[in-house]
Amino acid sequence: MTTTHTNPALTAPRTTPRTAPARGPAASRARRKRVLHWIAVHSIAIAVALLFVLPFVFVFLTSVMSDDQAMSGDLWPDSWHWENYGTVFRTEGFLDWWKNSLLYAGLGTLFTVCSAIPAAYALAKFRFRGRRTAMILVISTMMLPPQVVVIPMYLVWAQQFHLSGTLWPLIIPMAFGDAYSIFLLRQFLLTIPKEYIESAKVDGCGELRTLLRIVVPMAKPGIAAIALFQFFYCWNDYFGPQIYAAQNPASWTLSYGLESFKSAHMVNWNLTMAATLLVMAPVCLVFFFAQKAFVEGVTLTGVKG
Repeated sequence: MTTTHTNPALTAPRTTPRTAPARGPAASRARRKRVLHWIAVHSIAIAVALLFVLPFVFVFLTSVMSDDQAMSGDLWPDSWHWENYGTVFRTEGFLDWWKNSLLYAGLGTLFTVCSAIPAAYALAKFRFRGRRTAMILVISTMMLPPQVVVIPMYLVWAQQFHLSGTLWPLIIPMAFGDAYSIFLLRQFLLTIPKEYIESAKVDGCGELRTLLRIVVPMAKPGIAAIALFQFFYCWNDYFGPQIYAAQNPASWTLSYGLESFKSAHMVNWNLTMAATLLVMAPVCLVFFFAQKAFVEGVTLTGVKG
C-alpha cells in the first residue's frame, strides 16, 4: 500500500497578486492637476463672492460710524454707533414708508399670483383655437415699455377714478395678470405630466378642483419663483410711486422715500447707509429663506416649449 504525499503549495488555490498603485510621473502629474483645478475653481468662487459681499460690508461699516468718520476715508469704525438705526427709524415718515412698501409688495404679489395661475394653466393645458395667438399676445405685451402708456394710464386713474396720490393705480392692475408671470408659470406647468390631470378628471374632479388640488401643489416652485420676482419688483419700484404718489408723502414707499431721506441727510453718510441697509434687509431675508424654491422653479422653467 503506497501513500501519496501532496505538496500543500501545489493544492492551495492560486491568488492573483494585487497590482500596486502606479506611482510613476503620470500619476503625480494627474494628482497635481486635480489640486490645481480645485484651487483655481475655489479661487474664482471666492473672488466672485467677495465682489458681491464687499459692497454690503462697506455699507454696513459706514452705517455704524460717526458723522465725522463717515466723511473720512476710514474703512473701519473707531466706535460702533448702533443708535444710527434708531435715528433712521425715528425719522418722520419712515415707518409709513415701510407700511406702504409692505402694502404695495404684499398685495401686488398676491394679486399677481392669483391672476397668473389660472391664465398660465389655461395656456399650458387647454387645447382651444387661438391658443398660440393668445400666447404671442401675452409675450408681445412684455415688449411694450411702460413709459409709452404712462400718460394715458395716469389720466385714466387721476381723472376718471380720482386715485392720484395713492398706490392703488399700481396695485389694482396686478389683479388682471402680469405677462411675465403668466409666461414663466406657463412654461413651468408644461413640465407637469398630463397623466396626473387626466387621472384627476377620471376621478370626477372638475377643472377648478384639478387646478387647486393637483396642479397648484405640484407647481409650488414655479409659483414661488413668480411670487419672489413680483415681490422684488414691487419693493424696489421707484418709477411707479414717483408717478402716482409723489404729491402725497403719506403714500411714499421706501424706494421713493429713500431719495428724499438722502437729500435731507446729504452730509450724513452714516444715516444714509443705515437707511439703505434697512431698505435692502427685507429683500435679502426673503430670498435667503425662499432661495431653494426659487432656484428650483427657475431651473425647471422652460424645459418644454
